Amino acid sequence: MTRDAFPTLPTRRDNPFDPPAALTEPYDALPLRRLRYPDGHLGWLVTGHALARTVLADPRFSARSEFKRAPVARPGIDPFYGAPALPGWLVDMDPPAHTRIRRRLAGTFTARRMKALRPRVEHLVDAHLTDMARTGPPVDLVSAFALPVPSLAICDLLGVPERTRPAFQQDSATLFSLTASAADAADAMERLDGLLRELTEDKRRRPDDGVLSALAQDGALSTEEIAGAGVLLLTAGHETTASSLSLGTFALLCHPEQFDRLRTDPALVDNAVEELLRYLTIFHFGVPRTPLEDVTLGERLIRAGESVTVYLPSANRDPQRFPEPHVLDLGRRTAGHLSFGFGLHQCLGQNLARLEMRVAFPALLNRFPGLSLAVPPDEVPLSADMGFYGVHRLPVTW
Repeated sequence: MTRDAFPTLPTRRDNPFDPPAALTEPYDALPLRRLRYPDGHLGWLVTGHALARTVLADPRFSARSEFKRAPVARPGIDPFYGAPALPGWLVDMDPPAHTRIRRRLAGTFTARRMKALRPRVEHLVDAHLTDMARTGPPVDLVSAFALPVPSLAICDLLGVPERTRPAFQQDSATLFSLTASAADAADAMERLDGLLRELTEDKRRRPDDGVLSALAQDGALSTEEIAGAGVLLLTAGHETTASSLSLGTFALLCHPEQFDRLRTDPALVDNAVEELLRYLTIFHFGVPRTPLEDVTLGERLIRAGESVTVYLPSANRDPQRFPEPHVLDLGRRTAGHLSFGFGLHQCLGQNLARLEMRVAFPALLNRFPGLSLAVPPDEVPLSADMGFYGVHRLPVTW
């Protein structure tokens, strides 16, 4: 392989908040490189912002799971990649199947629905911060705050009983683990799918104001499709925001000037959330795509069937798009970051994630202005072994 290639995807980080250095330089010459996949396939890695947008917006690059390969060893993905998409899993589909399901889910995360949900999110945030204060330091911010708030919010939105939360969190963690076996991942998916099918059938008989009920009453999707979409929304809908909240807090505590900036200027919160999303980019192993025909990309010929991984952390650190990209600057212009993807498959739940972060960060910083790490930064356990990057625990004090 030539110098503009990687024998495998680099994963070693020198800084907990930066992508591997080899993936962020040099952009000008190498925004597209060869990549050897774990199964031996020779494909491509996209690290530049402009090319990432191009691939994610081009319908010639398929999202179908039949063609997908993981760029890192991940046994738990084996039951799902290389096979047709599970019912309802629109992230593994192309139009028109993707369009049909996404259209039914489009009203789930509208600005109007998020506005109606905001008081509930504020209540969840306040209640968990009050519990933290009552318990007293030190506490693990992940288990006490960052994980339960988005978990309960997505349960409320979908109409999933709170009593199921411990079970679905455990199975969700298995699905996103890089070390879970294929059998463990398949079992976890079967349990989650069974739970959501049971709930969907119950909503048909006893409707409520949750999303599952609305889909069940609509009748346009089958029980299997509603359950599959429900599993996708339930698992990704809490894991991603939990990682963003905990890793974002870790980053702020390691950048005290930015911590103070956000705490003293409430008007900064919307932009601060976008900068944290850009700077951290928790979806850290990239988005898989496969060209259905030969495509010329960045003056390179990508053959039909060659796997392409769009590496979002690098795209969000591209200096041609974001000056001084390795600097955390809560006041920077963040428009165009790709943390929620781009194109047809842009994250359906991004409005909910933004709502939760916009409520949670100011409330946390204002309730505990003296918040600090309870351990040295290098003792914070990073979740590099998960599909979403973050921290397993974040011990804090105040």
